[in-house]
Amino acid sequence: MQLHFSPSMRSITISGTNNGFIDLMKIKVAARHISYRTLFHTILILAFLLPFVFILTALVTLEGVNKCSSFDCLGRRLGPRLLGRVDDSGRLVKDFYKILNEVKTGEIPANLKLPDSFDQLVSDMKNNQYDAKTFAFMLRGMMEKFEREVRESKFAELMNKHFAASSIPKGIHCLSLRLTDEYSSNAHARKQLPPPELLPLLSDNSYHHFILSTDNILAASVVVNSAVQSSLKPEKIVFHVITDKKTYAGMHSWFALNSASPAVVEIKGIHQFDWLTRENVPVLEAVENQNGIRDYYHGNHIAGANLSDTSPRKFASKLQARSPKYISLLNHLRIYLPELFPNLEKVVFLDDDVVIQRDLSPLWEIDLEGKVNGAVETCRGEDDWVMSKHFRNYFNFSHPLVKEHLNPDECAWAYGMNIFDLGAWRRTNIRETYHSWLKENLRSNLTMWKLGTLPPALIAFKGHVHPIDPYWHMLGLGYQNNTDIESLKKAAVIHYNGQSKPWLPIGFERLRPFWTKYVNYSSDFVRNCHILES
Repeated sequence: MQLHFSPSMRSITISGTNNGFIDLMKIKVAARHISYRTLFHTILILAFLLPFVFILTALVTLEGVNKCSSFDCLGRRLGPRLLGRVDDSGRLVKDFYKILNEVKTGEIPANLKLPDSFDQLVSDMKNNQYDAKTFAFMLRGMMEKFEREVRESKFAELMNKHFAASSIPKGIHCLSLRLTDEYSSNAHARKQLPPPELLPLLSDNSYHHFILSTDNILAASVVVNSAVQSSLKPEKIVFHVITDKKTYAGMHSWFALNSASPAVVEIKGIHQFDWLTRENVPVLEAVENQNGIRDYYHGNHIAGANLSDTSPRKFASKLQARSPKYISLLNHLRIYLPELFPNLEKVVFLDDDVVIQRDLSPLWEIDLEGKVNGAVETCRGEDDWVMSKHFRNYFNFSHPLVKEHLNPDECAWAYGMNIFDLGAWRRTNIRETYHSWLKENLRSNLTMWKLGTLPPALIAFKGHVHPIDPYWHMLGLGYQNNTDIESLKKAAVIHYNGQSKPWLPIGFERLRPFWTKYVNYSSDFVRNCHILES
């Protein structure tokens, strides 16, 4: 088919071939009705539009236009496209949001069976042709179910970790038994510590006296070894290791057979201190024997606990507060240092989960300005978990006595590495204050605080603490694995406070080598108890 326009644009001739014959059709355009320019522009516009109409028609056909049975159906499909209008997706999204809001506040149907996986959900949707609302209810039910399971798993993990932290590893138990047996059969294991000629050094204040209270022989050996190896003057070190009666023989055997020379080591059992009587330690006797207190620390930690109202992090803190070590007399001994060591003036008290990496002799040169306790404050620092502790983190400020006497924003400080001026301490009533608040908490059924020895010490030492540089004491290695290694290497003392002790299977692998480097793996006792280097 061909179109021929006359030069005057007043007539159009259409010619085509039909079965070999040429058909001609001549159309005369009336100028009075429409101008040739208008007709030309109209045809030009159609020439541009028709290809697009063809393409849209093809697309609609592919999408199912062939199923339309009327021009009305085709119009509804083509109309929005021809007019450049958007589809209905916006309205559909709004409708879906409306359904979600209804499902959020509604009750999940009791007879709705929730699939166990996404694949099963897709299969159920295909087979049962659920509507959008039912689908939304199924999604909500599945998410809530999975959230409950994850939460329960997290609490179970925390409980298992608590039990692991409270237990004694087989190797350490073996070490204690073998060394105790050695004490009874080997005279060298029973030799006097320190030798008679060194006894005067135990009360010589020109030496650097360290006090360590523990029933963990392996941990004690690491503390002593790390202090001696890191010291610039190890011959000036005197260690006073205090342990309980059941561990005394094994502890004595270890240090008798593994000399810390040139340092001096004294081993003392609690039973060997004449001052530690029921009259002098009445509160601690009550703590260890009162059934309610023992049940709190040794009983079922899940029974009666409303896990739906607490977070895993808070639950972990509560479990930490219920560690049985907090009712151990060894843990409370630090409050009696002036009485236990009446001839000493200045001492450094160490926990058994620390490692000394630098020479600590400068600690004795720190001017405490008349204060009793040189300690690192834990209310400021880059670590939000470890170094963000104030009184509100330890005390129940809904209790009237706590609210009346304490400030929730007061900065806390750390036990684990403290320089004590025992001379200044003897001129205070710190011990009496400690006993008074401990008794009050017992009368209040432990509603004033839960966490062991630090809270009453925070009260008793109030006004008697001299802050020291955080360099001396880095905390938190038993809480989190993301401790900065470079900062750790620079610290004078690193503290594995928390559940993940380096001698436990739950200890953090990347932090453990800083502790194991001071374990004496050449000892037959260590090897025979299969305490292997990690």
